[in-house]
Amino acid sequence: MKTPFKSSAVTLLSATGIVASTMAALAAVSVGDQLGTTEEDIRTALTSQGYTVEEFETEDGKLEAEVSKDGQELEVVVDAKSGLVLELELENEDDGDKDDD
Repeated sequence: MKTPFKSSAVTLLSATGIVASTMAALAAVSVGDQLGTTEEDIRTALTSQGYTVEEFETEDGKLEAEVSKDGQELEVVVDAKSGLVLELELENEDDGDKDDD
């Protein structure tokens, strides 16, 4: 005989896992995201997603933020005119160099 409670519990746990995964994905910055066109806008957008902004610089029409979150270091490159994320560069944990893969 099937126990409805067990299948309902599994369904509920599966749904909870899907929601948690989706929420985590929504909190991550991605290429194409609109963060803003000023240092202040970009810092605000990144910190609201749980990132700590370690360093910020402007270079060749791009705004570059070095950030960290959950032990990962990342460089976020934003177009200064559109405010869109152009690229993300993950820092290599072994030697501090950027991962070029």
